This record gives sequence, structure tokens and C-alpha cells, in this order.
Amino acid sequence: MTVTVLAILETDFVPAKHLAKIMNDRLNRAAKELADVHLKALTGRGFSKDDLVVYLSYNPKFKIRYRIVNDVPADIEYFVAECCGRLGYILWRTNVITVDRE
Repeated sequence: MTVTVLAILETDFVPAKHLAKIMNDRLNRAAKELADVHLKALTGRGFSKDDLVVYLSYNPKFKIRYRIVNDVPADIEYFVAECCGRLGYILWRTNVITVDRE
């Protein structure tokens, strides 16, 4: 399984410029750590060859939120939720789902 964690730096709100750099650096570090340390077990043998893509961003209260953006089995989704929960990340809920079909 290929694990990709992307930091989404564009948020629903605009922080002050001096704060934005600190927040973006923190989010990039969190994304790298999540992929390289906490979700590393998913890249091992015994898992399907599917991809896992996770987005990290901030909510308006400056909490890190996560969202799995592709279809994965329930056990993988549970594992990611467990890891993110231990790190204090919250589930990123959205009302709009965009599907592009060509």
C-alpha cells in the first residue's frame, strides 16, 4: 500500500501573515510524521496494493483535521482514525463531495 499524506495549506479562514508561516510549517511536519512514522505499518506486507491518501488541514479553531480522500477498506480507515485520534487530530467533515467525470 502506498501512503500519501498531504498538507492542505489553504484553509476556510485567513490567518495573519506571521502566524501563517508557523502554521504551515507545523502542518507540513505533521503530514510528514504521520506518513513516515504513524502510518508506516500500512506500507508493510499483507496489505493490498491500493493507495491511501490523507489530507491534513486546520479548522477555524487551529486544530489539525484529517480526511481520507479515497476509498479504502474499513480496517484501514479505522487504523488511520485510531492513529489520528491518538495524535489529537479531528475528523474533517465536509458537506460537499466533488466528483469530476470526463
